[in-house]
Order: sequence, then C-alpha cells, then structure tokens
Amino acid sequence: MRYEDVYRRSIEDPESFWAEQAEAIHWHVRPRAILEYDDPPFRRWFAGGLTNLCYNAVDRHLDARGDQLALVAVSSETGVTREISYRELHREVNAFAAVLRALGVGKGDRVVIYMPNMAEAVFAMLACARIGAVHSVVFGGFAAHNLALRIDDARPSLLIAADAGMRGGKVIPYKPLVDEALAASKHPPAHVLIVDRGLDPRRSVVEGRDVDYATLRERHLGEDVAIEWLESNEPSYLLYTSGTTGKPKGVQRDVGGHAVAMALSMRTVYDVGPGQVMFSTSDVGWAVGHSYNVYGPLIAGATSILYEGLPTNPDPGVWWSLVEKYRVRTMFSSPTGIRVLKKQDPEFLKKHDLSSLKWLFLAGEPLDEPTAQWITEGIGKPVIDNYWQTETGWPVLTLLPGLDLKPIRFGSPGLPNLGYRLRVINEASGEDAKPNEKGVLVIVPPLPPGCMTTVWNDDRRFLASYFGHFRDLLYSSLDWAVRDDDGYTFILGRTDDVINVAGHRLGTREIEEAVATHPGVAEAAVVGVHDELKGQVPIVFATLKQSNTETADDVARGMLKRVVDQLGGVARPARVYVVNALPKTRSGKLLRRSLQALAENRDPGDLSTLDDPGALEEIRGKLARGPDGAG
Repeated sequence: MRYEDVYRRSIEDPESFWAEQAEAIHWHVRPRAILEYDDPPFRRWFAGGLTNLCYNAVDRHLDARGDQLALVAVSSETGVTREISYRELHREVNAFAAVLRALGVGKGDRVVIYMPNMAEAVFAMLACARIGAVHSVVFGGFAAHNLALRIDDARPSLLIAADAGMRGGKVIPYKPLVDEALAASKHPPAHVLIVDRGLDPRRSVVEGRDVDYATLRERHLGEDVAIEWLESNEPSYLLYTSGTTGKPKGVQRDVGGHAVAMALSMRTVYDVGPGQVMFSTSDVGWAVGHSYNVYGPLIAGATSILYEGLPTNPDPGVWWSLVEKYRVRTMFSSPTGIRVLKKQDPEFLKKHDLSSLKWLFLAGEPLDEPTAQWITEGIGKPVIDNYWQTETGWPVLTLLPGLDLKPIRFGSPGLPNLGYRLRVINEASGEDAKPNEKGVLVIVPPLPPGCMTTVWNDDRRFLASYFGHFRDLLYSSLDWAVRDDDGYTFILGRTDDVINVAGHRLGTREIEEAVATHPGVAEAAVVGVHDELKGQVPIVFATLKQSNTETADDVARGMLKRVVDQLGGVARPARVYVVNALPKTRSGKLLRRSLQALAENRDPGDLSTLDDPGALEEIRGKLARGPDGAG
C-alpha cells in the first residue's frame, strides 16, 4: 500500500480508518462510537468500548504463544539476565496484582513506581493495568524533591520502589530518596512496597508503612486476578513531563486509544509482529519505555528486550551482542546513545552478527546528520529518525517501513504519521508557513488515538499549555520546524524554555528555582546550549546578593549541589557563571535567548532595548575566561 493513500484516508475519513485499526485489539464490549468530539479539543476515541491493556498485552497471547519469550530483562550492572515467557509473565503479573489488591489498591487508585529497568517494574505496570489502577512511573534518577512533587500531584495509595539501582557499577540507593520524598510530601501513600534486589542491605524500614514484596509474592503466587474491564477513555497511566512553570505536568493517557495506537505503530512504523523481537534502550520511566519497552511489543505478541546498564559496559559492543543473541529485528535508541558509541572503537560495531536487524530507530532529541551518517555506515542498516513527545505517546513524524518506506533524509524525522494532521504555522500571522520557512509545528485536532487526553486533574492547564497559542484550537508542539517542498519536516528546537538533555526534558524554570534556593543567589537565568554529546546542556548565569560573603567559586559549587539534590544528576548544569548583572530590556524582561546565543558563540540579535549594554559585554568576557567553580 502506498503511504500517500493510507495517510490521506487516515485524516480525511478518520472514523472509518480507526474503526479498522481497532480490530487489532481485543474488546470485551465493542465501542458504540469510534469518535465523540462534541467538546473540542477534548475527544473520546472508541467511546463505550470496554477493554484492558494487560489483557491485550498478556492474556490473549497465552494460547498461541504462551511459551514464547515475552520479556528478556538484562542487567549488565548486576550480571543477571531473566528470560520470561508469556505464560511466566502472566503468572508474575497475577501475583503482583494480587499483592496490590491485598494492599487495598483498586480501580482508579494511583500507584507511583520508582524503579530502574528491571522485570518487576514491568510486572508492576501490567498489574496496575490489570486491576484498573493508574500507574505513574517516575524515573529512578530523579531526586527526592522531584519525586515528592509527583506524589503530591498524583496522590497515590501506594508507592512501589526498588531498594536501589546501579549505574556504572555504582549502587544508587533508592530507599533514602523515597523516605526523604515522603517526609516532604503533603499526600504520602499509606504503604511503600519494596522490591529488594539485595543491593542496599542497610536500607531503613518504617514499621507499618514499608512492605516487602518478596514476602507478599510468595503468599499470593498462583492466584488468578480477574481483569477489570475499563471504558476506553478511562485513564491508564500518568507520566509527568517538565513544564515551563516549574510544576511538572501529569500527562494522562487513555486505555483503548493507547492500545490501538500501539498495535498500529508496531506494525506500520516499527515493522514488528508476533514472535519477532524489539530492543528499546529506553528507561521505563520515559514515554518510549512505556510505549516500546512494555505495551507496544507485548500488545503485538513480540519479545521485548529490557536493558539496565551503560552502552559501554562491559564493552561498547554490549547492545549489538544482544541484537545477535536474541535475533533482534527492530532496535530503538537515542542520538545521545549513539554519540556515546561514536567515541569508542568503531570495530565494536562489527564484532557481532547483525543479520537479523532490519531497522534502527532514533528519537528523543534532534538527530544530527554526522551521527546518522556514522551509525548508518557502521552497522550497514537503515537508520530512521522519528519525532514525538511524551504527550503524543507515539510518533508524530516518521517513515513507515512496515507500510511503505520512503527515502531517508538525514536531518529530518520524515513525514506525518498516520492519523496526524500537521501544519507548520507562522508564529506571528498564524498562517501556514511557506515551504522551507520556519514556523511552529502544530496538530489539527482532534488528536489521534494514543495521544494525551488531558493534564491530570487540570483541564485548564491542558488547554492553556497546548491549545492556547493559536486560533482554531490548534495543538502546539512548541517546536520550531520547517517543511520542504516534498513534505519532509525538519525540527529546529523548542519555542519555550524546555531543554532536551540526552533525551530528558528539563524545564529551565525548574533549574532556576533550585539555583535560587541558595542563600547567596540574587537572581539566576538558565539556558540550554548545544552539546555535541547530549544535544543540549543547561548552563547558569547568576548574580549574587550584596550580603553574600562566599567566593563566586563556592557559590557556584553550592548552586550545583542544590540542583542535583532537588532535581537529580540529570539536571546538573554543565557550567555556572557568576556575573554582576543579567541582560534585561528596559521593561525588565530577561534576554534568555541573547544569553543562549552568546554561550553558543552566535549573534545575540537586536539589543536596541537593552537596559545595560555592559551586562552582555561582561558575560562575553566571562564566557571567554571560563566558568566559576563548575569546571
């Protein structure tokens, strides 16, 4: 089938198109309507239909492929590999669901999961889905402050945590972070369920609150927990993403639309079907981890590889060794991951048999052409960029090798995905940008199945954050883009103050707020600047209070510590510059884009409204001399 024909039908006759796609999943009760759209931009896909994500991911495969591998959890940190069939996955998920029920968790309750890439994280997610609980996975690298914010917004009845994670051979205790987060939280859950990996033997235990999973698992192993059939539009999970206000947004996903989108994308985008193998290197705490480590491959009846560890341990060929061993068909990683490998001996790309590998997909941040060229030549396989967001849950721009592979153009994630009606809008006029003219990428509603339904408990924020930028209730991606004469779209970067560090979205406002807690800091501005390895990194410009008695180096080190303590190591600024004044307009607006331009050695733009020209000149000198206390 031609891409053009299928795409045109998906946007011109969406109800008929999505009715066909809905046949790919199991419905306990079939939908009464494919689309209800009487309250734009809110929409209801497959309204009235009853289904369940866990049933579609596990139970329905038992007869045809019960003994096939469903999940392979590999940890190069602990040296443990677990190969789990669909039948074994069914048993473990039922046991976990029984444990949740025993702890009082029911339909609609929220469960926060704070775990690394380990099999029990997948069991926990699917167990929540089985009983109709709403899971919210928090990346294990986030600090206690970040965890507390998410707890207070979701108000969970249970928190599930590993005792510890590992990175680069170093144990990272999670339990102290959980204890600190709960102490700071206004709405702590009644229980904390600990999955003990034996990595932190000195972990604390709070009597009456902390519960050991292994003990309860043994008690409930062998139980069958009934499926909770959910209306298609009920929430399946929350996934928090950084915003410009400093408060994270709880992206809310539905049940039926998510399942249908996963089934379609596995077939058309990632070209993976029943019995085949997909390897996503993402963390389960990110959107890719939810969609293509867990739900997508399992809904498709495929095998999913879950990896805990660095791409260079025990050697830079570890990913490719897994491709060879498990005959991976499609691999999904990030440009940062590939740039890490680019620093290693290229011979590691050729040590393993990659004959099973058909496609390497890269997403999470813009893919630069040199990196794309290097990995394409290195492994001799097509490398496909794709663009999407936590909010969309599956690709917005991509090529579709499972349907009709169009030519790859380095630098572009490709063409509009099925169901996405896209425009590139001139920011000033609101009109369509001309070919090769910069504009904002927008989606014409209704958003297709699988996209967020709202912000958790905050419809107003959903409307303001995503639909309040242009007339006609257009969804703004908040990304600059250009579209060429052939319809290929190129992403140019964010229009707001969210930066992308190695695929992790960070709000500069969040970092500024952490920096500002230092008693010596008067004012701070954080900008994201280009980095060859990570895509972008945050850097800090700060002024000090007159009452401050510490040296600039000491304050800079203190600012770094505050950011790491409150937001985690992933948010650590690359550089800190202590200055006498920050550049502002005469009306008091801080010129962040000028700061970013100077830091990237670009023209800072029109400075005619600058209140103090000397501020920028001082910053030029500071950039030339080097950072304070953060080298």
